Amino acid sequence: MFRALKEKLGFIKRRAKSLEEDFTTGIGKKLNEEKLEDFLWDLEISLMEADVAVDVIEKIKEDVKKELVGKKVKLHANIGDIVETTLKKSIKEVLSKNFDFDDFIKNSSRPTVIMFVGVNGTGKTTVIAKIAKYLKDRGYSVVLAAADTFRAGAIEQLDIHAKNLGVKIIKHKAGGDPAAVCYDAIQHAKAKKRDFVLIDTAGRMQTNRNLMDEMKKIKRVAKPHMIIFVGDSLAGNDAIEQARKFEEAVGIDAVVLTKIDADAKGGAALSIAYEINKPIIFLGTGQRYDDLMKFDVNWFVDRIFGEENGAS
Repeated sequence: MFRALKEKLGFIKRRAKSLEEDFTTGIGKKLNEEKLEDFLWDLEISLMEADVAVDVIEKIKEDVKKELVGKKVKLHANIGDIVETTLKKSIKEVLSKNFDFDDFIKNSSRPTVIMFVGVNGTGKTTVIAKIAKYLKDRGYSVVLAAADTFRAGAIEQLDIHAKNLGVKIIKHKAGGDPAAVCYDAIQHAKAKKRDFVLIDTAGRMQTNRNLMDEMKKIKRVAKPHMIIFVGDSLAGNDAIEQARKFEEAVGIDAVVLTKIDADAKGGAALSIAYEINKPIIFLGTGQRYDDLMKFDVNWFVDRIFGEENGAS
């Protein structure tokens, strides 16, 4: 997990040692910007190879530059440590949008409606099932709305999850009106005093105008308390573009990143959080219902800097 980003940041720390001679020729010596250019170029290439978006790279480079240019340091200062500290701080700032999902589910009005959006293949339906179990494990009742009526397979998949988890599913025939499914699911939840309605939506290509019109109609009818974008961490910058399209169409409140266990690069989490300025609330770490981890910025930073004893 995150192997490439971890390796690239390790390389950058080692590369920073080449700057030390510029600091160690005398106490209080300053490093000028010209000396940094080669190092910053190496930093940029390393982050690009780890799938980090350009805007994020520029932010990190600026943070490093501010920390080092003109800075007075002690004789024999460890520039590698200074750079690592700066990188950690910068990355934490990129991921600084916080959202307490447990606080949200505790205090939101009932029934709480959560709408899930994202393109096909990201694991959206599985994420919905995982969150349904997460809610059930905390004593809440759940209704699933099979509003991806474009694919009969999507309805069947959600139906299987509902049976496995022992939760109610509201579904219509394939080709039906997705907004009508949502309306029926919410009315059922109100009548039966259920706590949550989780809405699965279609995931055809995000550039499909009809799809986005469909998303807008669902939002008007369902009036969701939260809209969650489900993104594939392996999709890299494509996931950012997908998120932007859904943000423009219906608005996104939070992000769940899937397939994080297979993400060897690690740049997706940094990029998507910064580019759309929304909190990451969960990471999908496998196919089982329990393979859902609350996102923790300290855990993420510990992992990519090789400190395996971080939060879990």
